[in-house]
Amino acid sequence: MNTYMDVHTVAGGVNLDDVVKAHQADLAAQAEFDVSYLRYWVDEAHGKIFCLVAAPSADAAAAVHCKAHGLVADEIYQVAEGA
Repeated sequence: MNTYMDVHTVAGGVNLDDVVKAHQADLAAQAEFDVSYLRYWVDEAHGKIFCLVAAPSADAAAAVHCKAHGLVADEIYQVAEGA
């Protein structure tokens, strides 16, 4: 399983409550794609959302977002955790 960080940019800013709802939808849809959305971070003022996900591929991670709520990431990076 690989780890990915995806980045969403929402023009005009983003509301934390909306991101919480989208994350809950991701959690409900992720098992179908063998994906696990782990954490997320939000910069409301700049319209940025960052999602940390364990997935077999970047495409599988994107498929969860697409099915759950349609807000697909603008960028997806494979990452490794450091200390």
